[in-house]
Amino acid sequence: MARWSGRGGPLLVALLAGLPRFWRLGSPRAVVFDETYYAKDAWSLLRLGYEGTWPDRKVSDPQILADPQVITLSDTGTFVAHPPAGKWVIALGEWMFGLNPFGWRFMTAVLGTLSVLMLCRIGRRLFRSTVLGCLAGALLAVDGLHYVMSRTALLDLVVMFFVLAAFGCLLIDRDSARARLAAALPVAEDGRARPDQDTGDRAGTGARPWRLAAGFFLGLAASTKWNGLYFLVFFMILTVLWDVGSRRVAGARHPYRAVLRRDLGRSVFSLLPVAVVTYLATWTGWFLSDDGHGRHWADGRGGTWSWIPAPLRSLWHYEYGVYRFNVGLHTPHKYESNPWSWPALGRPVLFHYQSPKPGKDGCQTTSDCSQAILALGTPLLWWSACCALVYLLYRWALRRDWRAGAVLCAVGAGYLPWFLYQDRTIFSFYAVVFVPYLCLAVTMMLGALLGPPGMNDKRRKRGAVAAGALVLLIAWNFIYFFPIYTGLTIPYPSWHTRMWLDTWI
Repeated sequence: MARWSGRGGPLLVALLAGLPRFWRLGSPRAVVFDETYYAKDAWSLLRLGYEGTWPDRKVSDPQILADPQVITLSDTGTFVAHPPAGKWVIALGEWMFGLNPFGWRFMTAVLGTLSVLMLCRIGRRLFRSTVLGCLAGALLAVDGLHYVMSRTALLDLVVMFFVLAAFGCLLIDRDSARARLAAALPVAEDGRARPDQDTGDRAGTGARPWRLAAGFFLGLAASTKWNGLYFLVFFMILTVLWDVGSRRVAGARHPYRAVLRRDLGRSVFSLLPVAVVTYLATWTGWFLSDDGHGRHWADGRGGTWSWIPAPLRSLWHYEYGVYRFNVGLHTPHKYESNPWSWPALGRPVLFHYQSPKPGKDGCQTTSDCSQAILALGTPLLWWSACCALVYLLYRWALRRDWRAGAVLCAVGAGYLPWFLYQDRTIFSFYAVVFVPYLCLAVTMMLGALLGPPGMNDKRRKRGAVAAGALVLLIAWNFIYFFPIYTGLTIPYPSWHTRMWLDTWI
C-alpha cells in the first residue's frame, strides 16, 4: 500500500496538474510576450542548427502558421541573448507539431507537468511523508505563475525544470552516500551503527552517479539561461556542507578535513566538469556550422590564449558579448520590477490582453470584455510562502534543520543574484525558477501546523483544520484567478475586480 501511494499519489497529482496545462494550449493563436523570439530561434535551430536571421514577417502571420515552409531563413547567424538548450527544448515541440502556438508551447507544458510530479517525489523524500510530498506538488500545480509559464514558450520554466531535477538528484545522492557511510561504521550491541572517529574520517562513500546526473542537469540549466550558473555554485556549496554533516554524524574528529580529503574532489569533479561538458555539447549545432554568429571570430588570431582551440575562443568571445548584453540591459519597460517586490507580487507581467467588443470573441455583455494572461503567482500561496520562509530561517538557524537549509539555499540561488542587477530591466516572472521551493517551504510550515506523530488528538485536529483551511483557500484563489491566467473572455468589471493591487494594472 505504501509503495502504491508513494508512486500513485504523485502520478495522480501530476495528472490533475497536466489536464489544465494542456487545455486550450494553442490559445491565443498568436505570440505571447517574448514568445516571438524563442519560437523563431527554435525553428531556426531545427532548420540550420544555429540561430539564423529571421525574415521581417511575424511568426504569427496566418500564412506562416498555415505553411511554415514559406519561411526563407537567412544563413547569416544572428546575435542571441541566451544559450541554445532551452530553445532546443521548444524546438522539440515544433518538430512534433509544427510552427504554431501549440507546437512551440507543447514542451513547456510537458515540463511544467513533470515538475509537479518531481516535486511530489522530492517532497516525499525530503519530509519522509507521501502526504506532504503530494501536498507540495499540489501547491505547485495551483500556482498561477507556474501555470502561466507552463503554457508559454519562454526559457525560465525550462531552467526551473532542470534545476529541480538537479535538486532531486542531489537529495538521492545525499541519502545514498549517508547510507554507505553508515554501513561502514561498527555496529553496537543494539544492532545500530555506532559513530567512530576513524571510520568517520577515513571511510569512502563510493561512486556518486546521482551527483553526475545533477551536474548534467545543472549544465542544461546554465545552457538555457545564464542564471542557471548561480544554482551550480550554490548547490556545490550545499553538497559540501551535506558531506561535512555526514562525516560529523559518523563521528569524524575533523569533518571538514575529512571532506577535503575524501569528498571534495568527488563533489567538484561530479558537478563542475560534467556541467561544463554538457554546456559545450548544447552548442554542437553552432560548432558544426560555418555561419553561426561569431563562429570564426578567433580564426587566425594569435595572442596569449592561442593554445586554446579557435572554436572555443570564438564561443568565449560570443558568450562574453552575451554577458555584457544581459547585465547592461537598461531599456525601460512598463512591466519591469525590482526583485524586492517579487515575493509580495508587486508588479506581475501582462503577457497578453485583448478587449473584445460585445458579440465578438465570446463577449456576451453589452459592454467591452477582457481577455488577459497575467503572469501572477497565486497570491495566498505567495504571501503564505513569505511567512514560511521566516519559519524556515528559524528552523535552519536555531534548530539546525538541514531540510530548511536545503530549501533556503535553492530559494537564495534563484532569488538573491538578481539584487546584483537591480538597475537592469528585469521581470517578476523570472521568479518561476524558485517557485517549487516556495511550495516546499509552505509544505514544511503546514507540516509543523499538523504537528509531529504522537501529538494528542486535539492538537492534531486543530492543526489539520488550520492546514486544510489554508490549502483550500489557496486552491480557491487559483480558481478565482483562473480566467486571467488563461485569456478567457470575461466582462471587464470581472477582470477589474481581480486586480487586487493597483500595480497589477
